[in-house]
Amino acid sequence: MEPATIGLLGIGILLASIFALRIPVGFAMGITGYLGFMAILGPQAASGMLGTEVWNVFSSYGLTVIPLFILMGQICFYSGVNERLYKAAYAWMGHIRGGIAMATVLACGGFAAICGSNSATAATMSTVALPQMKRFNYSPELSTGSVAAGATLGVVIPPSVVLIIIGLQTSQSIAALFVGSILPGLLLTTLFMVTVTVLCRRNPHWGPAGEKTSWGDRFRSLPGSAEMIVLFCLVMGGLFMGLFTPTEAGAAGAMLALIISLATRTLSFGDFIRSVMDTLRVSSMIMVIVAGAVIFGRFLAVTRLPFEAAGWVTSLDIPATVIILLICVIYVIGGMVMDALAMLLVTIPIFFPVVTAMGYDPLWFGVLITIVTTLGAVTPPVGVNTFIVASMAPDIPMGHVFKGVTCFLPAFLLCVALLMLCPWLVTWLPGLM
Repeated sequence: MEPATIGLLGIGILLASIFALRIPVGFAMGITGYLGFMAILGPQAASGMLGTEVWNVFSSYGLTVIPLFILMGQICFYSGVNERLYKAAYAWMGHIRGGIAMATVLACGGFAAICGSNSATAATMSTVALPQMKRFNYSPELSTGSVAAGATLGVVIPPSVVLIIIGLQTSQSIAALFVGSILPGLLLTTLFMVTVTVLCRRNPHWGPAGEKTSWGDRFRSLPGSAEMIVLFCLVMGGLFMGLFTPTEAGAAGAMLALIISLATRTLSFGDFIRSVMDTLRVSSMIMVIVAGAVIFGRFLAVTRLPFEAAGWVTSLDIPATVIILLICVIYVIGGMVMDALAMLLVTIPIFFPVVTAMGYDPLWFGVLITIVTTLGAVTPPVGVNTFIVASMAPDIPMGHVFKGVTCFLPAFLLCVALLMLCPWLVTWLPGLM
């Protein structure tokens, strides 16, 4: 059997293992990659590859950045940063029509900037925002839609674990990916805000105005968001000016988050222990996925399938833009049923050589597919984020949740279109580094 045929068969077995047998993604990739490698080069070569790659993954200095950023996000979560962010955003915007939904989007963006996970942001902000919007008679569609869509900012706005993995897997600068995703993240946040405004103009009963707060209350709420601003400026400012490596930025962010929480007495010893345990659990899960992805990637490399696919695609007499659009469609479909990190790790070894062979900027492509994959996370009929929000609001029918999320899909599509038309939205800031 030809190596390329074995590669296609391996991809089929991998998908069957994940969806039919419900094997965790990391283990499915590792097992499939090992067996495929063994089928091509023999058991001795496969065992040597397994030992070498697993050692390289778990001894990699670059991966130390992951638990540091996760620890920073967990400390902020247990110290109540999300609730203080929401109160500050609500104080300034809750009195206008649709303002609480806008405040929710802003709070999601703020929490995402220090959390880096869309599913964690969805679960956290659902518990904070949904009861408030229900209290002010917001429609279930707007309430759940704003939380589910806003939570996707956790993957786009840096620091993002997904961007870290993309940088490691494609040998790109993590700092450049972080800086390059700032403008697209702000653009997507703005488009969500515009979407809420348009929805409330067309359906005034969806987002009635809340109670108006005094200017004094508004200014008193600002310290609740100050720690997020300080953390974000420390991490991104240090990376932008070259003061930190990504690992050092994660360590500095985690330490500053701990100092702030202790100074404000918002983090108990028990909460600190829980934040460390959650960091270990999530980091271990990510490490297993990364190790499995590396093994599966080595299997695909020996099959030469990605390189043959790149050669075949570049020989096609169709515009490169059409190929990029087809790749985006695949990422949307994959994002519906898989976590963004797992989806990207499975597909990057296949599509990255194709895109670079066509002459596209790797940095631009990394940010683009991150946004496209998060679009899949809220796209019916599956959408991982949608089900997380629905599980946090059992009194709201699933149909209302999907209807609300669908209203935000044009914002995603417009953001992707703008990034394809204006690649400088990604490359301009990294060019100033």
